[in-house]
This record gives sequence, C-alpha cells and structure tokens, in this order.
Amino acid sequence: MTTRVLIVDDHPLLRRGVSQLLAMEPGLESVGEASNGADALQMVRELAPDLVLLDLNMRGMSGVETLKALRDEGSDACVVVLTVSDSDEDISASLRAGANGYLLKDMEPEALVAHLRRAAQGETVISEALASTLARALTQGRRHDAPRIENLTAREREILRHLARGESNKTIARKLGITEGTTKVHVKNLLKKMQLRSRLEAAVWAVQHGL
Repeated sequence: MTTRVLIVDDHPLLRRGVSQLLAMEPGLESVGEASNGADALQMVRELAPDLVLLDLNMRGMSGVETLKALRDEGSDACVVVLTVSDSDEDISASLRAGANGYLLKDMEPEALVAHLRRAAQGETVISEALASTLARALTQGRRHDAPRIENLTAREREILRHLARGESNKTIARKLGITEGTTKVHVKNLLKKMQLRSRLEAAVWAVQHGL
C-alpha cells in the first residue's frame, strides 16, 4: 500500500525537496503541500492523507497549534514533526499535542525516509540525537493529574507495555493474537483514560514507570 503524505512547511525549497525525495521512493507519495496551518487543515479535510509532515515554526498558526486543531477535529492521521528545534519545550508541546514523531531537519534524506516508513506502520519515531532529552522534556511540566495505570484494564496495560517498546499496531496485534482494528481501539481507550494525546507520550510514561 502507498502512504499518502502531506508536506506542511513555509519554506518552498524544503517542500519541493521532500516532495522530490518521496517521488523516488516506492510506497511513499506526496499528495499535497501547504505553507501554513490554515491551508494544512483544509487539505487534510479534502485529501485525508495517511501522514502529515509538519514544521513547527510557521507564519500564522504554529505547528503545535495546527496539530492541536487537527486532533480536535478528530483527525487520526499520523503526524510527524520535522523541525530545526531541539528544545525540551517544543518536543514536549508537540508530543502532548498528539504528534507521532519528532524529527530534526539536519538528518540525512535516507534516514528521513526510513523514519517515515516506520511512522506509516504505526511506530513512534524520534531523531536519535533527541533520545537523551525526550524523557526530561515530557517530565517537565507534568500535569498534576498524572496518568494512573490503575484506570486501565489488563489488556490495556499489556498493550501499554508493547507501546513502551515502540511497536506498531500491526506488530502488537500479531503478538497478542487480535486484529489491528481492535488494537487501535485499545490504544485510543488507554490514551483517553490516561489523559495522554500520543502513543509516544504513553510509551515514555511507561518506560519511566518501569513497564
């Protein structure tokens, strides 16, 4: 199956470069480009892309504001942030807004493609250079109503442990002997119960708490 990608960035050169890169990769297709958040929201409604590659620093709506709007509208598209920022604050804000990944623009083209393929399979992706800052970013500013694993069913706890390993829905479904659709429902339910907005945030929480 082909993964349909929407590229959102206010730099035309970057949009064109990523679009040309995807054109050379089987299974990945650029279905549109947006230069701002408002256009991105409209294009997501019209095109229903599988994956949105989203810049953070744009004129008008920021990337985080765009991401929040997408999730508030009910979009379940995979959203991967592609940015120059490696700040704890931006990482935390992006993941709590519902990002499925956080990548830096200085990575090699081949690495970007590999990460996008993994993200399209339901895995969480983050630049290797950010691994040491991820847990700190998510720990800082933690809400007072911290997630409680006691609210989860036994099956949801089991799936949370698989999320902590960075596994995709397909992989989790195969290991547990359930359908991928059922896995998606469990993930959605456990995120809601724990008041988390992304599977990556859930995964980091699980690792921090020894799961």
